Amino acid sequence: MRAALSELLGIDAPILLGPFGGLSSVELTATVSNAGGLGSYGLYGYEPDRISDTIAALRSATSRPFAVNLWLPTGDEIHPADVDLTAATAAAAPLFAELGLDLPTPPVEFLPDIDGQLTAVLDAAPAVLSVVFGVPSAHLVEAAHSRGIRLIGTATTVAEAQALEAAGVDAVVASGAEAGGHRVSFLQAAALSLVGTFALVPQIVDAVAIPVIAAGGIADRRGVAAAFALGASGVQVGTAFLRTRQSAASEAHREEIGRARDTTTTLTRAMSGRWARGIPNHASRVLEAGAAIAPFPAQNWLTGRFRAEAARRGDARFASLWAGQAAGLTRHADAVDVFAELLTGLPASVRQDE
Repeated sequence: MRAALSELLGIDAPILLGPFGGLSSVELTATVSNAGGLGSYGLYGYEPDRISDTIAALRSATSRPFAVNLWLPTGDEIHPADVDLTAATAAAAPLFAELGLDLPTPPVEFLPDIDGQLTAVLDAAPAVLSVVFGVPSAHLVEAAHSRGIRLIGTATTVAEAQALEAAGVDAVVASGAEAGGHRVSFLQAAALSLVGTFALVPQIVDAVAIPVIAAGGIADRRGVAAAFALGASGVQVGTAFLRTRQSAASEAHREEIGRARDTTTTLTRAMSGRWARGIPNHASRVLEAGAAIAPFPAQNWLTGRFRAEAARRGDARFASLWAGQAAGLTRHADAVDVFAELLTGLPASVRQDE
């Protein structure tokens, strides 16, 4: 018997905020949780102390359940000593020059240690931990459950959903190819795992017994209704919330989302070294033309040196403009209004259970 998602997560409505690595905010996460859904906060790249501080800030902003999100290592991550960044740095050099920045020197490590990140999350014990790019270990599943933490995995194929269920996660996000941001495939290459939401959700629903959360292409009540018609137990929405004033996206990024149409977004490796969906801009075009893209996380670190300055200036030409294919359906500038719109798409039976 598939458990009701709202009861499982301790929320009023099965509407989840997509976690944004680098674009999450305490305000947006708390707004969604306070509205009755599950706010989520992306912790990509955070050191353990920053994770602890962030979860403390979230607890101060909301008394309701919220999720934090971490990227699991896939085993093929590149360390600074193992990669020659000469070609990738040369390809990015014009972008640094345009911003008046010196070319960066590689760090000791590109990313914080995952064990330290996980320890910080487990010690803080948020209501939910969601993970992408892999299957949580048996130790992590046991440690999370012993602390009362629910685990949500993310799948882009049926096989990934089955692997996550076998590992013991409590629910799975079915992330269709329409979704904005990184393609979080882990059993096959992302380019071989581009299953659309409409096809992916019902096949995963048929293949697993845990609740399935639909993600990708959902921006209004129609998307919510469609997800539930396909058998989903909940929805995860990113781009519609990313456009709101409560997100950490720049005003220029939000404006780009507002101008997007159905064919605007593309998949690119230019900004991070991994396939991700977003709005093309000056930086992505320069890097793609240079044809020297370093593997993840080296490329992500490299572009992060100029993206940070672009964010400070509010210059969308140099940013990672992540957005999904439903960007053209986004309408609201306030997350409260987005949540209210999504709420009306829930089936009457689900609304009555709230």
